[in-house]
This record gives sequence, structure tokens and C-alpha cells, in this order.
Amino acid sequence: MSVPSPGKATAQSNASFEIKSAQLPLVALLLKSEKWDVVTADLCRQYGDSGKNAHFFDQDPVVLDFSALARDAKWLDIGTLLKGLRSCKLLPLAFRGEPSHWTEALVRAGLVPAPLEISKVKKVPEVTTPAVVEVVREVPGPGTMVIDKPIRSGQKIYARGADLVVLAMVNQGAEIVADGNIHVYAPLRGKAMAGARGNVSARIFSLCLEPELISIAGVYRTSENPLPADVAGKPAQVRLSSEDGQDKLLIESLKN
Repeated sequence: MSVPSPGKATAQSNASFEIKSAQLPLVALLLKSEKWDVVTADLCRQYGDSGKNAHFFDQDPVVLDFSALARDAKWLDIGTLLKGLRSCKLLPLAFRGEPSHWTEALVRAGLVPAPLEISKVKKVPEVTTPAVVEVVREVPGPGTMVIDKPIRSGQKIYARGADLVVLAMVNQGAEIVADGNIHVYAPLRGKAMAGARGNVSARIFSLCLEPELISIAGVYRTSENPLPADVAGKPAQVRLSSEDGQDKLLIESLKN
């Protein structure tokens, strides 16, 4: 019986795999309270099966960001928080910005340390957001979803990771959401939320802008604040502008 030499065994095993670097899109959960039961309740209220944004996540990996907490915050077991994240179809994988005396316990909980990146926080597209939770993500929206039928009151269309093109009317009471841009080649009379996961470059376009609500990356405007006469019911675009550190929606006519 012959025994393969170490050199041959190494060459053969290396042929079965490669090690490569990877950059993966992750959700970052910025925690503003160490009261995990409160955080979990807020998460379930918005993203649980009966929440306003049920099915918003789909087993998305998440980084727990503790940078907003006090550096001397008392450690509390995070089992409740991890369970709540999983119930909202989030997969907790890593942590960052933790108080130094938490690191060992977080590793024991099965999480891995991640670098703390300096990024601007953008809220998810909700008129009302919880006081203790913000979700951060930058998603470019590489694909396109096309809808060629009217969207009726009560219907919700979500273009996950994509632009949304609607070729018919979006009626009052209807809701259209996209991670990228939204194009409506008809009257837009319902709710439209572009850049749903933090894409601040997303825009909304409509040939007849009459919305109940418009939102880009969580910055919104409702029909309670009437549109200017030069854009109301006319072809217009909506984009996000940051001036003096203040995010606001700019609504501009598409006609010269």
C-alpha cells in the first residue's frame, strides 16, 4: 500500500477550493438602548409577521452596532434580542462599537467582531420610527420590476433590490416601494417610497404627481403638506438633498 507524499496531498486538496476576499451587503442595527425587551418589542411591532413592514427582511445578515450606547453600560444577556431579530427574518452575525467589557460575552454568543465604519445613518421608510432602533443599509438597486396594470387601493408592490416602473395609475390607498428608483408613467395618487433601504440617490418620477405620501431613504412628505402649484398634478421628479446637514425632499418639474 503506497502512501501519498505530503506535497501531493496538499496540491490535491488545494485544487478543491479557493480563498477569496468578499464584500457583502449587510444590515446594521444601531441600538440606542440596552433594554433588549424594549428593542425587541419595537422590532416586532414594525418588522414582525403582523408589523407594518412584515416581509421587509428575508434572512438578511445583520451587524449589531452598539456605538450609540454608553461606554460603561451594564452587560445584559442578548438572547432575547437575538431571538427577536431572527423572528423578523434577520440573521445576527457580527457586532461593532461595543463597550470593551462586552466583547468576550458577544463572542461567546456566537457573533464575530466587525470594523466600525463611519457612515451616515438613514432611517427605513416609516412615517413613525421607534425611538431605540434605526436600520442602516446602502443598496443600489441593480434590477427593474415592471408593473403594467393599475395598482388598486390596499395593494402594495415592493421592488426588492430593484427599480420599479409602473405603466398605469397608482390609486389612492395603494403603496409602491422600491430599493431603487420609482418611475410612474401615469398619475401617482397613492404612497411611493424609493430608496427603501437607505439608497439616498434614489428618485421618484411621475407624469402626474398627486401622492398621499412620498419618501426617499426614510425622508418623507405627506399630502397634509400640499405640493407647490408648479408640480402638483404635473410631470415631476422627487430627489433627496442634504443642505446644512439637513435632509429634505426636492420636488422639481420635468418640463423646461
